[in-house]
Amino acid sequence: IAKSKIREKEPIVWEILQEVMQGHPVLLNRAPTLHRLGIQAFQPILVEGRAIYLHPLVCKGFNADFDGDQMAVHVPLSLEAQAEARLLMFSHMNLLSPAIGDPISVPT
Repeated sequence: IAKSKIREKEPIVWEILQEVMQGHPVLLNRAPTLHRLGIQAFQPILVEGRAIYLHPLVCKGFNADFDGDQMAVHVPLSLEAQAEARLLMFSHMNLLSPAIGDPISVPT
């Protein structure tokens, strides 16, 4: 039944997804992961389409340049993994370069 509701694009599917995602962090990873900023946690916002919208201030940490970059999305399932993502991996916790301490979240 769920697959048919998704296929038919019923509005209830969107509402359920938004409810499930509320308060649940996701991890974005851009390979190769050379330092801790290559994988960061975010609070997802559901959008239409098959693309990931990324705030420009976090692009430098991912070395993202929007020329066809691919990113993997991981969903931490356990409460412990979710807490770790919130405390250590959210982008606002990673504002400085781990190598030299300079600001990493700057306009590109």
